[in-house]
Amino acid sequence: MRIEHLAHVNAALNFISAILLTTGWILIKRKRIAQHRRVMIAAVVTSALFLTSYVIYHANIGSKHFAGTGLIRAVYFTILIPHVLLAALTLPFIIVTFLRGLRRDDDRHRRMARKTMPVWLFVSVSGVVVYVMLYHLY
Repeated sequence: MRIEHLAHVNAALNFISAILLTTGWILIKRKRIAQHRRVMIAAVVTSALFLTSYVIYHANIGSKHFAGTGLIRAVYFTILIPHVLLAALTLPFIIVTFLRGLRRDDDRHRRMARKTMPVWLFVSVSGVVVYVMLYHLY
């Protein structure tokens, strides 16, 4: 596979992460703890694969310029800026939340997950939106 194709892989991994996060949320709401744990492990692995692929891509290719102008450019940056900031800020919270879940520190895991999961889901979904806007609109 060529390095240029990693952008598409990254979007796919973000999409899969969003599906896994949503599935994990549904499972825990239904009190299916064992299934929730397996799905969340898959979400963390998928996100780790994404982060690895993302770093490799950007270390070799750099950043792609958004060619849109006018209102669509404003919309793009309105999505991109919180996506980038939250992606950087949420990583340590994802790790701590995940470790608390693995250790069955359920009360602290639950309290942190209620805040971490929506941000993580936003980052995954907005990553796909940024990809579509960057690679398929212009």
